[in-house]
Amino acid sequence: MLSLEDFRHIVPDERLAEIYSRARGLYGKHIVHVNATYQGGGVAEILYSLVMLMNDVGIETGWRILHGSQEFFEITKGFHNALQGGKLNLSERKKQIYLQVNDNFLRFTHLHHDCVIIHDPQPLSLIRTYRKRQPWIWRCHIDLTEPHKELWDFLKGFVLKYDQMVVSSEKYFKEDLPVGQRLMYPAINPLSGKNRDISEKTMLEQVKKAGIPTDKPIITQVSRLDPWKDPEGVIDIYKRVKEKVDCRLVFCYNVASDDPEGLQVYNRVYRKANRYVNKKDILFVVGNYEVLVNAIQKFSDVVIQKSTREGFCLSVTEALWKGTPVVASNVGGLPVQIQDGVNGFLLEPNDVEGFAERIIHLLKNPQERERLGQKGHETVREKFLITRLLSDYLDMLNSIMSGAYD
Repeated sequence: MLSLEDFRHIVPDERLAEIYSRARGLYGKHIVHVNATYQGGGVAEILYSLVMLMNDVGIETGWRILHGSQEFFEITKGFHNALQGGKLNLSERKKQIYLQVNDNFLRFTHLHHDCVIIHDPQPLSLIRTYRKRQPWIWRCHIDLTEPHKELWDFLKGFVLKYDQMVVSSEKYFKEDLPVGQRLMYPAINPLSGKNRDISEKTMLEQVKKAGIPTDKPIITQVSRLDPWKDPEGVIDIYKRVKEKVDCRLVFCYNVASDDPEGLQVYNRVYRKANRYVNKKDILFVVGNYEVLVNAIQKFSDVVIQKSTREGFCLSVTEALWKGTPVVASNVGGLPVQIQDGVNGFLLEPNDVEGFAERIIHLLKNPQERERLGQKGHETVREKFLITRLLSDYLDMLNSIMSGAYD
């Protein structure tokens, strides 16, 4: 079981004491988180650690998973894409299926808690038919920079009933939403299997088991196979890098239970990789084991994140923590983590040549990789560990329980 005491030699004692102090006003309170999947995505990873730590500091905290059909998750994946600026045919049928699944869930889930925290759009409309007796918070992990107007208007009707909305970047604050809005950066657990320090031997064992040869430099993108991660664009960058440096490209991907689009994207990317003359140097690895992902991120010479939209991207946080240099798109929550030229590189998503030049530069300059890697690790230690996120949640809960909803 994870406890706050486990972080004693990772963060200063003063920060741990502050967390215990902030928890005192919440003793005996009963909190519940609701989201749509227990594995395969950043939200689930955060909740797995956060819920345990909230309980450890004296707050009775539960976690519920929304039950939905395949059709429901296809609809909500469409919602996810549209909130990030994608196209959507928002039919009445889609609305009714969405609402019905949420209404049905309330028939066998009791939310008699002191505060309810809803994550992302899938369970957002639970509040519609629930007889509200406590504060409700909507924690949106998605890039809301330019949401689909019709969909946002539909979902906004539910958000209006919430006491607060929480987002991952100031860019996502909505001027047209008369509800308290709060900024809260996601974070990683440095003690999880994906992020704890592993030996060189373990790293190499995991990499070899995954079928990744160790005779060439490795460029890696760790993410869902999602259109917004632009994996096909990653292949275009790799082609340019390969002309200057003999290296391999690894897609370390996973599939979440609430993401029915993943297989379609995989097939498309795999076909493009097979059309490439050096296709044997483009590898696909299912990141279904935390230690495996840990090893690949640590072994990689460069991690790339060529997203066109990005709520925050914890896989970048993970790579920075391991001291691996990152070249990423200047979108969404990525600039929050990366300062260009200081602890990584940021480029516009369509700058294929720029991405290739930065990666080539890093592959040819190991001292620069080390410098950026050290700075990246320091950035995460200071700003993006789960203890800081726990402290943020305690601040928010203390505020909202006292009636201050801004």
